[in-house]
Amino acid sequence: MSAFKTIDDLGDVTGKVALVRVDLNLPMQDGAVTDDTRIRAAEPTIKDLCDKGAKVLLLAHFGRPKGERVSTMSLSMVVGAVEKTIGKEVMFVPEIAGPVVEQAIGILRPGDVAILENTRFWKGEEKNDPELVKAIAANADFYVNDAFSAAHRAHATTEGLAKALPAYAGRSMQAELEALDKALGTPVKPVAAVVGGAKVSSKLDVLKHLVTQVDHLIIGGGMANTFLAAKGVDVGKSLCEHDLTGTANEILEVADGAGCTVHLPYDVVVSKEFAANPPSLRTCNVHEVAADEMILDAGPLAVEALGDVLKTCRTLVWNGPLGAFEMAPFDAATVALARTAAALTLEGTLTSVAGGGDTVAALNHAGVAQDFTYISTAGGAFLEWMEGKELPGVAALSA
Repeated sequence: MSAFKTIDDLGDVTGKVALVRVDLNLPMQDGAVTDDTRIRAAEPTIKDLCDKGAKVLLLAHFGRPKGERVSTMSLSMVVGAVEKTIGKEVMFVPEIAGPVVEQAIGILRPGDVAILENTRFWKGEEKNDPELVKAIAANADFYVNDAFSAAHRAHATTEGLAKALPAYAGRSMQAELEALDKALGTPVKPVAAVVGGAKVSSKLDVLKHLVTQVDHLIIGGGMANTFLAAKGVDVGKSLCEHDLTGTANEILEVADGAGCTVHLPYDVVVSKEFAANPPSLRTCNVHEVAADEMILDAGPLAVEALGDVLKTCRTLVWNGPLGAFEMAPFDAATVALARTAAALTLEGTLTSVAGGGDTVAALNHAGVAQDFTYISTAGGAFLEWMEGKELPGVAALSA
């Protein structure tokens, strides 16, 4: 990863105007914000810049208005929630460029904060239109990107502005990039990756990239069934992409050539129906799955063996659950392995980085999210990083 500048590299910015790209795409219900995680993630950057005396203009998108002004997607709706989290009054500006923004900057004092309107109300945002970039940049002295979750999009406010103004990574972006570098950029080996989830098809690029990067690849969830089927195991009624068994075998061959050990469960928890604690529940060897049964979790022997693998590793990247963790008792394998990873992290022998919506939910459910080295709340951007792709918003910072 090439070097990028952070807020620490800023000189005296008293009275200067900072355009700060944050993620305020918040979950709402009945006009109120239901989860302020993303505001809290941006808070250190906002406070740092305010303490330095900058005038802070927050830029963000909200929903998918497709270049039209949609009143229910106005960022004016989140002003109250931002004020409550950062403990400061926040001005709302109904534009992102031009004289209205210029006027607002004239009213703001050093250390004040304003939120500009939803960037996606302008068609030029998603097209990364140079004219829009120029118009937004005209009112500012420098740019800070603190929205890793939007870094996989080359939009006007994620990439264009980073090239038009002196650009810096915010605190949240900096923490994310440093954690990801420790996980796959320059990791301490051996490295293990846990990749789970329902379908191989959604994570093909991730799997293909990881087998060339890690020493141990642990495959769980529905995608493990596709790999088991590729190896000739009869998986019964289990969720399985039988048309992808050829692809699964190709991935196994690449892994073999790269010296990566792929771990699939050899004992599994099966049931005839997908229901909580069903009467037909049993644990068996993968070769003993009946035609009317489905694999819903990895078994206890497999989990113990996987825990032993993690004990030999120094770095772990985790994306996706090992079983159908939303329903007991099919959460057992995910919870057990997550707790082992957390214990090794607390002991100081493992650097653990996890990301993706399901993963965050699973680690919270296991009660260990706070014990992992780093948890990324970015969905698409985290997956694209796991695929080894360059993220435009990040590349622009280190240009």
